[in-house]
Amino acid sequence: MAITRLMAPLLLSTFALGGCVAAAVGTAGAVGVAAVQDRTVGEAVDDASASNEIKAKLLAEGGYGEVDVEVSNGLALLSGRVASPEMRVKAEDIAWSSTRVTDVANEIQIEAPGGFFANASDELITARVRSSLIAARDIKSVNFNIETYNGVVYLMGLARSDAELEAAAEKASLVGGVNRVVSYVRVRETPRRAGAVTRAPDDELLGGAVY
Repeated sequence: MAITRLMAPLLLSTFALGGCVAAAVGTAGAVGVAAVQDRTVGEAVDDASASNEIKAKLLAEGGYGEVDVEVSNGLALLSGRVASPEMRVKAEDIAWSSTRVTDVANEIQIEAPGGFFANASDELITARVRSSLIAARDIKSVNFNIETYNGVVYLMGLARSDAELEAAAEKASLVGGVNRVVSYVRVRETPRRAGAVTRAPDDELLGGAVY
């Protein structure tokens, strides 16, 4: 099972979590989640609002019932399937239309509808990956979002270190049914002691080399 890790200034590594386009998360729920995550309430609300906005626009268009939308730290991840290249491009345009989105990762595949059993299998993998991260003492699982499509697990969110990110990717890769792990996770550096050279906590995003 391959683990893909991106190294780019804006797009980070690719892992993921599950959710379907119709399952919008309310702003109130985002505030509650932010209380235990390593991100601010404002960031959580912005991400939830952007996700709900994009999902609503896709539903209004029709034909996007098997497209998943996840927004984390301003990055919108689109996964799932659509019937044509034009629909794939349209979905990305809709994601970019949100003023709260700063980047879009379009992982949508052009395929025939997968049906209930295909989607259920991916949801099961997502649940297993989530359980694996929760069980790991060295991983703050609540900081990671997980999406799964055709056995490919996408990770998003905020890792406290490179080591935590790699541990999460490794854990995910060992779950049954996972073909590979792709990560769009941001690494937040711990501020150094006074007087030391420091870097802003959000200035490094991990994304695309294979390891």
